[in-house]
Amino acid sequence: MRHFRWSFIVTAVLMALAGWWGYEHRGLPGLLQALWITAILGVLEVSLSFDNAVVNASVLKHWNEFWRKLFLTVGILVAVFGMRLLFPLVIVAAATGLGLLDVWHMAIDNPNEYSRHLTEHHAEVAAFGGAFLLLVFLNFLFDTEKELHWITWFEEKVGQYGSEGLAVLLALLSVIGAMNLMPEERKLAVLIAGVTGVLIYIGVKWLSGLLEEKEEDPSVGAMISQGSIGGFLYLEVLDASFSFDGVIGAFAITNDVVIIMLGLAIGAMFVRSMTVFLVYKGTLQEFVFLEHGAHYAIGILALIMFASVHYHIPEWFTGLSGLAFILVSLWSSIRYRRRIAAQEAEVAARTG
Repeated sequence: MRHFRWSFIVTAVLMALAGWWGYEHRGLPGLLQALWITAILGVLEVSLSFDNAVVNASVLKHWNEFWRKLFLTVGILVAVFGMRLLFPLVIVAAATGLGLLDVWHMAIDNPNEYSRHLTEHHAEVAAFGGAFLLLVFLNFLFDTEKELHWITWFEEKVGQYGSEGLAVLLALLSVIGAMNLMPEERKLAVLIAGVTGVLIYIGVKWLSGLLEEKEEDPSVGAMISQGSIGGFLYLEVLDASFSFDGVIGAFAITNDVVIIMLGLAIGAMFVRSMTVFLVYKGTLQEFVFLEHGAHYAIGILALIMFASVHYHIPEWFTGLSGLAFILVSLWSSIRYRRRIAAQEAEVAARTG
């Protein structure tokens, strides 16, 4: 439980702040309502982002302590304050032409208006996040260096034809498909957002690869051999693609931006703790298909985000679809471990 200690401490502090905020505005009923909604938002964020924790852990397990701690400290601040608070403010500011301070006052004093501006630009954000996440899934699926397959017949087949070029092609075709779901006046904005998601993914991967090529340089090799600024940016953009879906979903529950920030921050802290647990407990080595399940969950989330530019997808469906892949992959990992253990016992019995 030591990996979750800070999450429980932060939760207690943020729940106290939520209770105080609710009491200041509506007295005791407001306090109880604020506590309840904050708890719901925390659970919503964890359910939507558990697969994010697994993927983060699959990357961080190769990093040295410097880059791990940097991501798990600075990265969590960016995740909580940048993506859960600042990024939505920036979107509304860009849409309205107002300054960030004015948008913050709008969020506090007129949350319905703030929510309206934010949700009006959901299609652009969904196209950006969908393109980035789809590339994450496809490049994992097309990775020919994977030694273990989960859905063997499918992964071996697509692995024969898959490549980074095909992944980019499929992502761009998905962006075009999402664009065609929009009215004429919105098509260009959605297309630009989706292409931007593809370009950022390619750019971050290029930067990470460029730094990895310098690993043999004694002046920098020790610092970036098991981590890099490119990898750091990759995980930050990945978290951004996950987190905004939770922000939009939160407005289906409440328009109070302070309660939303507090609730999602609690969820983000627990996602961080789960990431730490998975890295340091070696859970990914023990449950070998967990990483596969997380990437399939990412693929489903990407498709949901593309569909959501036009269709309403309930938040519970988004959360449960990802969780289902995680649970099935966990079950498959347990069965795999038992089968390997039985084979080893049989071999030992024959040789003994």
